[in-house]
Amino acid sequence: MSVLCCAELGREPLQALLARYGLRIDWLPLASVIPGSYWGETEAGLISDRLLLRDDTPVHSALHEACHYICMDAERRARLHTDAGGEPIEENGVCYLQILLADALPGFGRVRMWADMDTWGYSFRLGSARAWFEQDADDARQWLLDNGLIDAAEQPVYRLRQGSEQAA
Repeated sequence: MSVLCCAELGREPLQALLARYGLRIDWLPLASVIPGSYWGETEAGLISDRLLLRDDTPVHSALHEACHYICMDAERRARLHTDAGGEPIEENGVCYLQILLADALPGFGRVRMWADMDTWGYSFRLGSARAWFEQDADDARQWLLDNGLIDAAEQPVYRLRQGSEQAA
């Protein structure tokens, strides 16, 4: 199984979702190198408040990088270029939030996100993204709650993390 790419999803759903966070998408031609891409090739790039994508960029990659932007504190966001940095608990929060946001994209959803994360090679102790999300992600969920990024019903609240003082 191959992962779902942005062209298959369509540009509008992703743009509408991420605009709620003030994140702009720059769509690049297929042959171009993606600036700000940590992984290179087709993977999404992140520079300041710009998510850089091509039509062949995997949707999971676009959401993962977008969630880095959402989950980092304002100080890191102000100097963001390529490497989002952050602590392991923040990375867990990023992965958890990208799964939640997948449900906001028609034709994608969390089940496809789990499959695409596994296909791409995300590594979780329990062997799959779904098992991690359902059985081993309490710390990620709590981190998102503590930082005001989801509500008690585990719904995204569509705001950016503010200061690093909330990360305790």
